[in-house]
Formats: sequence, structure tokens, C-alpha cells
Amino acid sequence: MDKKTTVGSEAIRSLFDVGTFVEIGAYVRGAMSEDMLDGLICGYGSIGGKLTFAFAQDMDRMKGALDEPGAKKLRALYDMALKNGAHVVGLFASAGAVVYDGTAALDAYGTWMRLVSDASGIVPQIAVICGVCAGSAAIAASMFDFIVTVKDKTQLYMTSPFVLGEESASAEAAAKSGLAALVCDSQAEALGAARALIDLLPQNNCDHPVADPEDPNRALAQGAALPVAMLDGGIMMELYAEFAPEMTAALGRMGGETVGIVHAHGDLTVDAARKAARMVSFCDAFNIPVLTLVDSEGVSVDAQAQAAPAASVYARLATAYASANCPKITVVTGKAYGAAYTLLGSRALGADLVFALPEAIISTMAPDKAVAFVWNDKITEETTREMVEQEWIDTYAKPEKAAARGDIDDIIPVEQLRMRLCSALYMLASKADGKPARRHPTLAL
Repeated sequence: MDKKTTVGSEAIRSLFDVGTFVEIGAYVRGAMSEDMLDGLICGYGSIGGKLTFAFAQDMDRMKGALDEPGAKKLRALYDMALKNGAHVVGLFASAGAVVYDGTAALDAYGTWMRLVSDASGIVPQIAVICGVCAGSAAIAASMFDFIVTVKDKTQLYMTSPFVLGEESASAEAAAKSGLAALVCDSQAEALGAARALIDLLPQNNCDHPVADPEDPNRALAQGAALPVAMLDGGIMMELYAEFAPEMTAALGRMGGETVGIVHAHGDLTVDAARKAARMVSFCDAFNIPVLTLVDSEGVSVDAQAQAAPAASVYARLATAYASANCPKITVVTGKAYGAAYTLLGSRALGADLVFALPEAIISTMAPDKAVAFVWNDKITEETTREMVEQEWIDTYAKPEKAAARGDIDDIIPVEQLRMRLCSALYMLASKADGKPARRHPTLAL
């Protein structure tokens, strides 16, 4: 059978560095007919010089359906990816399963999910939804580390949009729900986003890539926009931007090292806690340092945050920080009130280093609420509420108070923040869980 260029083959080749893609299982036939090539294209190549494995559902071949031969190709692909410790990228676009295959089709999707699950936390997995991704395929895609979608092309759903409405399956809907990490304007842009992620991420959970750093001693200007200004080249890849915008999750480089950023700049809502926990968990799986920036007045007072089930989400955030063994550095850049201080990378939850800017305010509760609760009698005609609130801040909420207790390691002017963080990352680069084994102690003369 002669092979020809198809929509799937064009997409997967354009993902890789020019001329490096090598297909595996290129002549495997589909289960329905020996005259038809299987609907899945699998192979490997170089992306930015990094070995990467990828598959593409090809709408020009069996409409991208996954069948038993396709599942065998996927198994071979994942076996090679794990043995070589390399990323996996999936290009999703399919009309669904081969309905005539019965349980064989169902087993094929079950095999796919098992492969994704077994690779999770070992090699990064990126899903690019180029078209329809429905039912069991949507479940498999959701098991990947990151989902990249395409405006006006992506259709991601479990239940047919004919039932719930077209907008429920759109790229924008996936982003607002927190399922999609990135939304792109075109397929070419989505493939570029996948390449950018691969450039930032380690190839596996034992890899520790370091790029050529920008000057780690570069000082920040007063009023610099954090965290972008701290990163090499001022380049930050924000993830899940449409979901819980009061919490920023992002990747970037600092002193040549990839870091995950958790930036709280609003109330700690349930969705914000979920987003932060997801980011910390991913970074820990691949030993990517987590930099947490805190400017939050505390847990949200909205109905969702105050409902009983919300406690389990905040517990998930606490567990993510407490159980993470990757390097963890926290900077209080503004307000850190109540549970927001504790939950967002405090020393009590295992942060390696905690810094604060001079203008930080760290308090068990907001100063206005604290004054209303315990100091209301200090307010007189001569002493205004604002004066009493400032007295509370000066007495109980200055970062020097936390530093005196050892909860803050240092108070750093913003212009010195980048160089201090680069130094901290260098110090923590060889951090390990526990202490190294030794043969025996050395003897004195």
C-alpha cells in the first residue's frame, strides 16, 4: 500500500524539528480492513534538540479512530518513551471508536488510559486537541499533564454538544473549567505551545536541565511587575489563565533553571486553591522548584469557599505543599492574612526558604477586622480607626515580627529579589529527600 500525505502526518511532522520525525508501525493496517492503514500515526524525533515521542489521530485514516492495532502501536510508543525517559505528545482529533469492534474497541481505550496512567509522573505528557475529542478519548486526554486547545477547532466533551450546547465543548469552555492549560488561535500556534512546554520541562523525573542563564545578579527596578520581571528574558508561560485568575500558575526560567510559579494575588478561593495544588503537585513529580509569591487577604468569604466541601480542597493544597520534596521558596510580596499565609508555602508546610518584601503585612487576620474584634475601644475622636489599624500593623504584622520568630529567613528589597532567588535556587539544586548515605565517619588524628 502506498503511503500518502494526510492531515495527521502533516501535523505530527510539523511538531518536530525539520527532518527528524521517524514513524513506527507505519504499515500497520486497521482492524476493519487490510486495505486501510490504522488511524493512529506514531513516532519519535527531536523537538528543540530533545528526544520526544508523539502520536496523532489522523482524520484521513479511519477518521482517527482507535482500534486494537492502534492500541498496540501506542503500547510500543510508550514502552520506548519510558525506556528512553522522553516526553510524550498526543495530537487528538477523531470521530470516535470503531463501533463494529465491540469490546475490542473498549479494550483499546482502556489500554490507552492505562499507558497514560503508568507514564504519569515519569515523563511529561502534553495533549494537543486539534479537533473532536469525545468520550473515552476525552478521558485519556484529561489524564495528560497539560492540555492545549485550539479556538474554533477543539471540541472536548463527554456528552454530545447536541445535548448540552456547542459552547460546552469549546476550547474556551475547557479553559474556564480549568481543564485546558492553554488556548491557541490556530493549530500551528498550539503545536508551537507544545514545543515551548517541552523546552521548559525536564524530559523525565530524573532529568535536571539548566539553560544558559541570564545574569543572575540583574537588579529589579522599583515597581517592577512580579513575577515576570524576575524571570530570564522576562519570559513567563502562564497556564490555566482563564481559570481562577486570582491565582497565577506559570513556568519560566530563573538563572537558567526552570521554575514553577504559584502567584496568589487575590482571595484564596476554592478554584485558586485547586489550581495551586495542581501546579505544586506537577512540579514535585518532576522536581521542578516551586516559587510561591503571596499577596492574599486570606480564604475567600464567598459561598463556595465557606461550604463544608471546600475544606477538602484547602486540605489538598496543604497536602500538596507538605508532601512536595522539590525545592520550595516562598516570598510574601504584600498581604498574607490567616490561612493564606499558612497554606501558600509557609515554613510550617515545608518551605525551604521564606522571604518577604519590606512592605509585606503578615497577620492572623486582616488589620481592619483585628481592630474591630479586639481594639475597637482604642478608637476615639483623637485616634481614628486608620491610626489604630496602622498601630496593629506596626505592632503585630510587620515582616520583622515573623523574621524574629524564624518564620521568615530574610526581608529583601525588591531590587535584590532576583539575585537572592537565583542564589537560593543554586543552593537547592542538589536537594534530596533525606541525607546521603555514608560508608563511615572520618577519624580524628
